[in-house]
Amino acid sequence: MRRFALWAGSVAVVSAIVVGLVFAGSAGRLADGTRIAGVDVGGMTPAAARQLLERRSARLADVPVVFTAAGKTFAIPPKELGVSVDWAGTVRRVEESGGGSGVIRGYRRLGLELFPQSVAPRIESYDAAVNYEVRQLALKIDRPHREASLVRRGLHISIAAGATGTVLDREAAKRVIVNALGSFARAPVALPVRLDRPSVTVANLIPAQRLASRAISAPVTLKLGGTHWRVPRWRIASLLQLGSPLRIAGPAAEHYFAQLRKHVDQPPRNATWEPVAGGTVKLVAAAPGVQLDVVRTAAALLAAAERRVNRVATVVTETAPPQRSTKQAAALGITGTVGSYETIYGGDPNRIHNVQLVARLIDGKLIAPGSTFSFNGATGERSAAKGFLTAPVIINGEVQTGLGGGVCQVSTTVFNAAYEAGLPITARTNHALYISHYPLGRDATVDYPDVDLKFVNDTGHWLLLRTFVGPDSLSVVLYGTPVHRQVDTVAAPLSVVAPPPVKKTVDATLKPGEVVVDDPGVPAQSTSVERKVYDRSGKLLSDQTWYSSYRSEPKIVRVGPKKKVKPATTTTQSTTTAPASA
Repeated sequence: MRRFALWAGSVAVVSAIVVGLVFAGSAGRLADGTRIAGVDVGGMTPAAARQLLERRSARLADVPVVFTAAGKTFAIPPKELGVSVDWAGTVRRVEESGGGSGVIRGYRRLGLELFPQSVAPRIESYDAAVNYEVRQLALKIDRPHREASLVRRGLHISIAAGATGTVLDREAAKRVIVNALGSFARAPVALPVRLDRPSVTVANLIPAQRLASRAISAPVTLKLGGTHWRVPRWRIASLLQLGSPLRIAGPAAEHYFAQLRKHVDQPPRNATWEPVAGGTVKLVAAAPGVQLDVVRTAAALLAAAERRVNRVATVVTETAPPQRSTKQAAALGITGTVGSYETIYGGDPNRIHNVQLVARLIDGKLIAPGSTFSFNGATGERSAAKGFLTAPVIINGEVQTGLGGGVCQVSTTVFNAAYEAGLPITARTNHALYISHYPLGRDATVDYPDVDLKFVNDTGHWLLLRTFVGPDSLSVVLYGTPVHRQVDTVAAPLSVVAPPPVKKTVDATLKPGEVVVDDPGVPAQSTSVERKVYDRSGKLLSDQTWYSSYRSEPKIVRVGPKKKVKPATTTTQSTTTAPASA
C-alpha cells in the first residue's frame, strides 16, 4: 500500500511537470490568449506587441470620442487632453505575468488560456486640461433643480411646480473621459450624470399656500395707543415673502416700516446745557426716545393676517436711550462761562449763509480735558455737498469769489473766545490782508485741510463750545468749570513794512500829465500781540506772542497820455545860376 502511494505520488509529480512543460511555450513570446486593451497579442514577441499597440494608438490620437449627457453630445480627441498610454510598461507587465521558469510559466499560461482576460493599460493625461474640460462640460450639462414655489398674481396665490435637474458627476466623469480616450473604442460614451431632485414639492407648499391666501383675504389694523393704521389686502400681499414659512420681508416691507417709523419714532434727547443770566448754564435733563421694533411688529402683523377673525396687531416699540445721560452730563462739570467773544458780520446773503452754516457745524462740540480742538477737524471739508455757497474770500492776497467765503469770520471769533479764556493756542494763521473790524493782530484764517485753528483745553475740566447766531452778530462761548484766569494784552502798533506797489494805466480821456488815483492802496503792514495769562492767585501761567504780516494792496492810478510833439518845419531855397559868357 505504501509502495502504491509512493508510486502514485511520483506519477502525479511527473504528470504535473509534463503539463507545465507542455503549456510553457516559448519564453520569448507572450502567452496565447493574451489581450491588451481588447487586442489579441498572444504568441507575439513583446516588441511586436508593443509596436502593434503603439501604431493603432497613434492612428487614433486625432480621432475624437463622442461623449453624451443630458441629450447633448461632445467630441473630444485624445491629444486635446494630453492623453497617452504606457504601452511598453503594459506589455512588460503582461510578459511578467506569463513568465517564469518552464513549469511555472506553463501553469501561468495555462491559467490565462482557461481564464482569458484583457489587460487594461496605464493611461496618463494632463490633469489641468482634464479639469478644465470637465468644468466646461458641467456648464453645459448642469441644470439645477427648481423648487416648487408660491406665486402671487394680484390677490391670487398659486403653487408653481418644481423640476428635477441634472448634475455632472465631475470626479467620475474625469475617469470615464480619460479611460475612453486611452482605449481603441470609438463608440459613444455616456457621461455619469445624477438627477438633482427638488427638496420642496407642491405637496410641501399646500399648507403655506392656504395660509398665504388667508393672509391677504382681508385688511389688518395696526394700533399704537389711540392711533390706528389700516393695512389693505394689496399692501399685505406686497409685504409677504412667499415660502414655507411665510415671512414679512423684502424691499417693500423695508419701505413700509421706514414710513411707519416717521409716525412712531421719537428721538431721544441728550442731556444738554442751557445758558442763563450771569454767564452760567443749567443742566437740561436727558429724555429717552421711542423707536419702532420692526422685527416684532412684523411678526405681530403676520400673526394678525394669518387669523380669520380679530385681525388687529399692536405696534411694538422699544426705548431708545440718549447718547448722553443726565448723570454723564453732570459729571462733566460744565457750570459757567470760561471765555467768550462776539463779532459783527454782514455782506452778501451767501456769506451770511456760510457763517451761519459753519457756526452750526461746531456748535455743541465737547472738548475733553487735555485734548486739542481743531477747527478743521470739527467742521470737515467745507464743500458744496454740505451746503456751502460761493462768497467773497481772500485767495493769494486778493479778494475773490470762492466756495465757503465767510468761514474765517467764525474761526476768528473762536480764536478770540479761546484767547479770552487764556487757553494755549497751538495753531493760528493771520489773513493775507489786514481786516480792520477785527481786534488788531487777532484775526485767524482757515483753509481745509492745511491751514487750521487749534487750541488746547488745559483747564482740567470739560469744555462745551456753543455758537449763537444773531441777525448781524456771532457769539462763541466756551462753557466749563470757571477757572477765573486773568488775560492781559499788549498789541504793537500796526507798522508799515513797505509802500503799496503802483499799478498805472493810460486813460485817453485824461489830459496829458493828468493823474487820477482810483485806489490809494494799502502798504504791507505788520503787528504783534502779546498775551499774558495769570491764574486767580496772580501766578503767571503763560506768555505768548502772535506775529501777523499783511500783504500790500496796489495803488491804482490812471494817467493821461503823453503830449504829442509837433514835427519841425523844413524850408527849401532855390538858387539861379547865370550862364557863363564865352
